[in-house]
Amino acid sequence: MTQHTPSSPGSDDFDPSASSLAGHVDDSVMAELLSIRSSIDNIDATLVYLLAERFKATQKVGFLKAAHRLPAGDPGREAAQIARLRRLAEDAHLDPAFAEKFLNFIIGEVIRHHEAIAEDHQAASGQQPQTSALA
Repeated sequence: MTQHTPSSPGSDDFDPSASSLAGHVDDSVMAELLSIRSSIDNIDATLVYLLAERFKATQKVGFLKAAHRLPAGDPGREAAQIARLRRLAEDAHLDPAFAEKFLNFIIGEVIRHHEAIAEDHQAASGQQPQTSALA
């Protein structure tokens, strides 16, 4: 499997000039559109790498929680993070509801990963599955 690095974002089959608008708009408009889209492509690549780093960190949390039989979710932490992200979104002029939906999606994935890590840890150590009052 080929691993891409920040110096080589994208893949060989990605065409940054792909557009259904080509040939239907003035060339200068198309050039400006492609220039702006190039910035969007760079931001998207950065977001992917940032999410990968975030999930590497949350995976470490998952292993720590599994080793100490802690619940996968932490509702108090999650609520605090959502409130914090909503404030940051407001400061950045981003829709706070969108930011909350985005974080809730990430939290759901993190919890799913933590549950899988806990199951693997329990199976490897012969422990019985833990039931949590927080679940």
